[in-house]
Order: sequence, then structure tokens, then C-alpha cells
Amino acid sequence: MALTIHLGVAELAATRFAISPLSETVSALRQLGDRDRHPINLRWMRWAADELAKDPLDLSHTWPLLVSDRPNWPEFLVPAPPGTGGSLEEDLAALQRTPASQVRISLRRVFGEAPPGPVAALAEQPAAGLRAIAAELRAAHDRLIAPHWARIRAVLEADVIHRAKQLAAGGAGTLFAGLHPDLHWCDGRLMLGGERWRAERVVDRGPGGLVLMPVVLGSPHVLIKKRTSTQTTVRYPARGAGALWTAGTQAPAGSAVRLLGRARAELLEALRSPATTTDLARALGVTPSAVSQHLGVLRESGLVARERSGRNVLYMTTELGASLIGTSA
Repeated sequence: MALTIHLGVAELAATRFAISPLSETVSALRQLGDRDRHPINLRWMRWAADELAKDPLDLSHTWPLLVSDRPNWPEFLVPAPPGTGGSLEEDLAALQRTPASQVRISLRRVFGEAPPGPVAALAEQPAAGLRAIAAELRAAHDRLIAPHWARIRAVLEADVIHRAKQLAAGGAGTLFAGLHPDLHWCDGRLMLGGERWRAERVVDRGPGGLVLMPVVLGSPHVLIKKRTSTQTTVRYPARGAGALWTAGTQAPAGSAVRLLGRARAELLEALRSPATTTDLARALGVTPSAVSQHLGVLRESGLVARERSGRNVLYMTTELGASLIGTSA
């Protein structure tokens, strides 16, 4: 059994990647609500729970939509970013542009004809409700996501770089198969299988191509909108997310220290999760110029690679570097 998306040549050609801080925020709140919880996020969830215990967030408009007894939540909360993404304000503006009719249709689809009070209030006054939800999501992002956004974004950008190389090397089939074990591409169809799907269903695809969105603070599963007023999004676990909360938190292996020296071994350990020079300098408490010097040596030795993503230059371990510190690239 599978959820299927039919894609023609035009839609496949228009398929793109995007990064969304709003997607991370919504996914993180779902994690805190114990929905599709991913074990790799446990360290972050403990930190977030401590933060909220000290100063709770007002999520009275948003929480009932995301954490309920229903299996789904309204699709308009994570609209497809208009471009490559990365701006919370653009994401929230897109959320607030959701037509009132689409808000009501989505709420009815999830909650039925007798929704709980906050949901009914949103259906009654969609524009005002969306403004309140946007304000709550902005506050949640600032408290829970922004302190970690530089590192999260580095993982997301590194994932997109890796997927782009897969597409260039093997085409759409290789790309889609590499996103997640439950995804398969065959004869113009992208199919999502796995134990979660017990019936055949076809996605009512939005206009244009798909928007592929890696997620760090999210479900271990692929999430595809079955119906949407924007482009259809395919949200999948970002590659390398598991190392984000542990990279640089443990001492490097003694063999790596003996071979490279402590400073470079610590740098290599920190790069189990991709990062920029600035991020590394901040994490290790040294100057960016010192980091750059060490990175130059590690690159010459084939232990570290760098890739440009927009204005940022990301550094990450190579297979050789990962092997040296006892991990897999």
C-alpha cells in the first residue's frame, strides 16, 4: 500500500528544494507534544522542556491545531516556501495569505463538523486567527529554534548539497530513493510506502513541482501533504541530523589527537555536524583565523571538505575524516 504522487515531465522539472524555519518550528512543537517523536531529538527536547518550564509560551491558538486526538493537522500551517526558503518572515507571510476558504476546508477535513472551541474560532475569523497563530509561531521560533538555527541550517544546507549531487549523478530515481527508505520512484510516480500506509491513496497535488524540504527537529517519517493550496511539500528527515546535538560534546579519540594534535582533532570531532568557520570558532572558543588555519590543513589531508551554500561556506568531514574519528560520513 502506498501514497502516490503522479508527476509529469513539467512537474518533475519544476521540483526544487527549500529550507523552512517555520517547518522546523511546527515540527519541534509536534515533538514536544509527543507526536511522531524522533529519539535523535531527545537532547533538544530536554533543553526545550527546561526552557518552557522556566517561562511557558502562550500557544493557545496554535497548540490545539498541532496536538490533538486527530491523526493529522491543518496543512496550511507549513506552506511551501516561495523560494529556497530560510526566512521566517516570508514563511509567516505565506501562512497569513492562506485564503479563508482553504482554512475552513482544511479545518473541516482534520476536525470534522464539530471542532473544539479554538478551532471553531479560527474557522469563524480566519484572518484574525492566522495573525494570532503567526505571532505565536514567531515567539516559539525565537525561544526554541533561533538559539540553534545556525547549526540546524548548516545541517539542512548540507543535506540539500548532498541531494543535488545525487540528482546530478543518478537522476530523479536516485534522488528520491535516497531521501528515505519508504520513498520509491517508478514510471512517473513517487510512492510513499511503509507500515504507516495501509491503503492506496493518490495525492491531490498542488500547482507546479514538488518542494522537497529536509527537517531536523521532526518526525522520522516522510510527511507529504495530501491536499494543499500551495505547492505540494515532501518533508523528510535531514541527513546528518543525528550528530547535531552530540557533535563536539565528547573528547576526540586518542588516536586522532596523537595524529592531528588536540586542536585539529577537536575540530574534526565538531564537524561530525556541518558548520561554518564562524560557528566553529564560537563553539570551540577560538578565533575564526585559527579555525581557518586548522581547516586548511585538514582539507589538504583529505579529512574535511567544504561546500558553498549561498553566502555560507560549510565544512564537513569526508569519509576518511569520519573513519578517523570513528563515525560514518
